[in-house]
Amino acid sequence: MGKIKVTNIRVYAYHGCLKEESTIGSDYRVDVEVVADLSKASISDDLNDTVDYVLINHIVKEEMAIKAKLLEHVAKRILDRILVSCATVSVADVTVSKINPPINGDVEMVSINLQLTR
Repeated sequence: MGKIKVTNIRVYAYHGCLKEESTIGSDYRVDVEVVADLSKASISDDLNDTVDYVLINHIVKEEMAIKAKLLEHVAKRILDRILVSCATVSVADVTVSKINPPINGDVEMVSINLQLTR
């Protein structure tokens, strides 16, 4: 088994419960970690035998482009897509962070983390 991490995927998206958040948008950071059997890829040197991190980045960008009120909802959609699209993944972990959230305070970011096991 092994891990593949795609860290600090930066996107601009329109998530939130406030009307302004869904019209003005905000900066987000997404971190993904997957656990998969990487033994075959370590021998074959073939992209088809591993988890393609380009695909993970693509999934994150597509799901982040779909408006949601809650970051938990977006994270679950990302996890579901990864498990459907990447058969070798046994565990997927995603953290979605909203940069400079509008919470009337000096806060760098708020984050939620979800993990899904096949």
